[in-house]
Order: sequence, then structure tokens, then C-alpha cells
Amino acid sequence: MSWLKTLKNILDRALEGLVMVVVAVLVLDVLWQVFTRFILNDPSTWTEELAVFMLIWVSLLGAAVALNRGAHLGIDYFVGKLPYKARLSTEVVVFFCVATFSFLVMILGGLDLVASTLELGQESPALRVKMGYVYLAVPISGFFLTLYGAIGLVERLQRLFSIVNDK
Repeated sequence: MSWLKTLKNILDRALEGLVMVVVAVLVLDVLWQVFTRFILNDPSTWTEELAVFMLIWVSLLGAAVALNRGAHLGIDYFVGKLPYKARLSTEVVVFFCVATFSFLVMILGGLDLVASTLELGQESPALRVKMGYVYLAVPISGFFLTLYGAIGLVERLQRLFSIVNDK
């Protein structure tokens, strides 16, 4: 089991590192865009498109980082008022839904989207990047969301079963 934790830690660090790199590129891109527009009075033609692509990647990958850290926004006022066992049961349902949605829609649907887009050869207008590579953010983030959703599900089920077995 320790090799699984090691693998998860490697994946966590890789994902967080990738998000940091994408944010850094996004910041530099926007700074260049502002510089060319207001200082040089000759706006760059590609910076806005790159910013949109980087925002797509950082938001989708950032959602996976947030799920892993338990930092997702949520309305937990009523769930927080529930008894511990009911709260765990609710979390089991939530993590199951997250993992299932992420697998079916983001991984399977995302891979189909990427394959279809690459097959059609669709390119972005300014950067001439194949849009399939931009859309890779969907299945990659779906993989991490599925992984973290499954881990959260297993952890909550273990806690729930330990409560049931203690009685």
C-alpha cells in the first residue's frame, strides 16, 4: 500500500507543478498583452487566445487540485448540522457522483472530443494550435477528478464501516 501513497504523492506534485506552470504562463501572457496594447500601442494578436487556453487548463486542473485538498466550494451548512454518520453517508454519495461524472463525461467524453477534434484537424485562428491539444485538459483533469473522487469515496466508506463495526 505504501507504493500507492508514493504514486499518489508523485501525481499530486506533478499536477500542482503543472498548475503552477500554467498560471505562470498565463500571468506572463497577460502582462505581455497589456504591455503591447498600452505601452507599444500595437496589441499582440495571439496573447488573448493563449490566455483563454491557459485559463481553460488552469481552471480544470485547479478543480482537481481543490478536490484533492478538500478546498472545493460547497454549501455545507446543512450537511455540517447532520450527525457524523449521516454526514459521512452524504459525502459517500457526493464522492460517488463526482467520480462517476468525471469518469463518464470528462474522461470518456473528453477522449472522444479530443479524438474527433484532432481527426477534423481544427486549429485555433491566431496560434494555429490543434484544438484537440487544448481540449486535452478535459480528460486529463477528469482522470485526476476521478482518482481523487474514488480516493475520497473509499476513505469515507472505510470511516463509515468502522463506525458500523464498532457498534
